[in-house]
Amino acid sequence: MDWLSIVNAGINGTVLGLLLALPALAVTLVFGIARFPNVATGDYMTLGAYAAVAAQTFGGLSLVASGVFASLTVGVVSLFFYFWVFRALAQRPLVSRLIASIGVAFAVRSTITFFAGHYQYNIEAPLVRAWNFNGVRILPTDVYIAVTAIVALVLVFMLMRFTPMGRRMRAVADNPELASASGINARRVMVLLWSIVGIFCGLGGFLLGVKAVVIPELGFELLLTIFAAVILGGIGTPIGAVVGILVFGISQEIGSLYVGPAYKIVMAFLVLLCVLLLRPQGIFGRIQAAR
Repeated sequence: MDWLSIVNAGINGTVLGLLLALPALAVTLVFGIARFPNVATGDYMTLGAYAAVAAQTFGGLSLVASGVFASLTVGVVSLFFYFWVFRALAQRPLVSRLIASIGVAFAVRSTITFFAGHYQYNIEAPLVRAWNFNGVRILPTDVYIAVTAIVALVLVFMLMRFTPMGRRMRAVADNPELASASGINARRVMVLLWSIVGIFCGLGGFLLGVKAVVIPELGFELLLTIFAAVILGGIGTPIGAVVGILVFGISQEIGSLYVGPAYKIVMAFLVLLCVLLLRPQGIFGRIQAAR
C-alpha cells in the first residue's frame, strides 16, 4: 500500500470526522447537561439535508443560504420537541427520555417520508476539479466543508469557555443541584442547549448531504458511529467527542484500504476496543467514584 493512498484516505477521514463532529458534539452536550442519549440526533441530521433540498427546489436559494435555512429549521424543530416532549420528562428516569427520543426520531423520519417519499435527492453544489499536489488529491468542496465545521466548533467552544451562559452550561453539566441552588436559570440553559443541538445537527446534515445522496436513512445510518465516537472520546466531554469522531473517521477510511469499504467500520470499532481496553473512561473521560 503506497503512502499516497494512505494520505488521501486520511484526508477523507479527517473531512468526514469534522463533518460528523457537529452531531457528535450535540450528542455529548445533551448527555452531559440533559443526562440522556438523544437518539433523534441522526434524524435531525436527515431533516437538515431535506430542508436544504427543499430550500433549493422551492425557494431557489443558493448553497450557502440553503445551509443557513437548514440549520435554523432544525434548530426550531429541536426547540419544539424540547418544549413538547423533553421538558415534561426532565425529572423522569433516563430510560423514559431515551425512549422518548426514539419516538421523536421516528416522528421526524415518518414526516420526511410522508412529504418527500423514499426517493433520492441531491443538494446542488458546483462541480469542481480536485487539487492535485504530487498525487495528494484535495477537493475544494471538502475544504469548504472542513472550514465550515471548524468555524462552527470553535464558536461553540468559545461560547462555552468565555461567556456567562457557557459557564452556566458547564455548571449545570458538572452539578445540576448545586447550579440550581446557585440561582442558575436551568430553563435558559436548556433552551440554548437544544438550539445548539438543532443548529449543529441541521448543519451537519446539510454538509453530509453535499457529499452524499439524501435519503430518509441518511443520518440514522451514522448514528452508531456517532455514539461510538462519543464513547471513545469520553462521554460528556465536548473535546472528547470531536477527537473521538476524528479518530473514528480516519481509522475507518484508512482501514478501508486493507479490508475493503464493506468492512471499514470494523476497523474503526477495533480502534475503539483497543482504546477502551487501555482507558475504559475514553480518551478524555474522567473516572467517577460511585457512592
